[in-house]
Amino acid sequence: MSAQIIPVDPFDYVVFGGTGDLAERKLLPALYHRQVDGQIVDPTCIYGVSRAEMSDDDYRNFAHEALKQYIKEPLDDGEVARFLSKLHYVSIDAKSDRGWDVLKGLLDADSRKQRAYYLAVGPSLFGDIATGLQAHGLITPETRIVVEKPIGRDLDSAHALNDTLGEVFAENQIFRIDHYLGKETVQNLMALRFANALYEPLWNSAHIDHVQITVAESVGLENRADYYDKAGALRDMVQNHMLQLLCLVAMEPPSSMDADAVRDEKLKVLRSLEPIREGNVERMTVRGQYSSGASNGGPVKGYLEELEGGESNTETFVAIKAEIANWRWAGVPFYLRTGKRLAKRVSEIVVSFKPVPHSIFGPAAGRMIANQLVMRLQPDEGVKQWIMIKDPGPGGMRLRHVPLDMSFAEAFDVRNPDAYERLILDVIRGNQTLFMRRDEVEAAWTWVDPILKAWETTEQPVQQYTAGTWGPSASIALIERDGRTWHEG
Repeated sequence: MSAQIIPVDPFDYVVFGGTGDLAERKLLPALYHRQVDGQIVDPTCIYGVSRAEMSDDDYRNFAHEALKQYIKEPLDDGEVARFLSKLHYVSIDAKSDRGWDVLKGLLDADSRKQRAYYLAVGPSLFGDIATGLQAHGLITPETRIVVEKPIGRDLDSAHALNDTLGEVFAENQIFRIDHYLGKETVQNLMALRFANALYEPLWNSAHIDHVQITVAESVGLENRADYYDKAGALRDMVQNHMLQLLCLVAMEPPSSMDADAVRDEKLKVLRSLEPIREGNVERMTVRGQYSSGASNGGPVKGYLEELEGGESNTETFVAIKAEIANWRWAGVPFYLRTGKRLAKRVSEIVVSFKPVPHSIFGPAAGRMIANQLVMRLQPDEGVKQWIMIKDPGPGGMRLRHVPLDMSFAEAFDVRNPDAYERLILDVIRGNQTLFMRRDEVEAAWTWVDPILKAWETTEQPVQQYTAGTWGPSASIALIERDGRTWHEG
């Protein structure tokens, strides 16, 4: 089975931070793949922008090296040459007037094309770039702007950043990107719920016991030490990625796949989350920080060693028991867990159904295990429905817990596209379904801010865990005191 490819009209994509890590690892490879698959057609142009002085040829050499390093499949020389011919480079200082007129001259050569500005830079530059675009006449009615997380570091700063963007762009022009929403399995979560009669009647507190959402990383700080030590796991992962996944699991069926219809339902979930404050924060959350251990087949340093000295109370691990106060989910806990230097790299959603009310089988049949729906986001994207069946063979009734397994790589004869491939072209299409609206971002901070403040007020300790494990023992206690265990399949 192959996917249908629908080309988009020619466009101009301008990447601020065009020589940065995100452009190198994700954006340029994603745009190349979309060209190879026939979605990007001439005369599309891609502009890399940064402060460094560089010629078009220099930038094309940079991009070529990025493709060779980060694309697993063999490169097609003809496609590479065609892609590189689309690339141009402009040196701009976002905090001054230097270079803006050069970009304007290039874009105005065909001002009818759809225009997108991707801000692959730190949020401290968002305002300067937005006002620079406005001051130099670079915004057309069809212009869109893409901003990466973090959207603020608390509710007040998120308000301020959204106000800054809102002074220049209309809300329907602003695309706040969360690459987790572009993952194939996340899309399939909505398909499973709303395109099948099987699950939705069971998708409630009468049939579901609990939900687990895990985003585990085996890596440490890599090149993000300065940012990460100011953010921590709660800001870096929970406020955006994990709450968005929770919303897609928990939201009511939207009236359509219209962007605002979907985002309205997600917003209701965020506003229904039970507050976690000083009085319950130690019971509902766990903070952790990794110490030296073994990961990815070898010894690794602890967090403080990676920071190269000093002390830090920043959490590299968070576990949270979240509760949703509405009719569908009352009494169903959502256990969230994320961290660095954990046992393995895995992102998954586990929906655990309630056990059968009565077993008609005797003790010899074995233990009855409740059904689970496991959606794996990475690696090896796919869906498993765990069910009980009879173990084949004579000798009586013996039960086994086995998965109905659908691996996307095996089920579909197509390359599994990176999330950025979908999202960067959704910007051109003007489809905001997979992007966060302003009120969503601020509602998420409204829930997260009291946790941060409660940690500070109660001086809740950051518990050490050995690199290469599943986090501090307190995270196991968090779920096991409710009679449940973390899924580590």
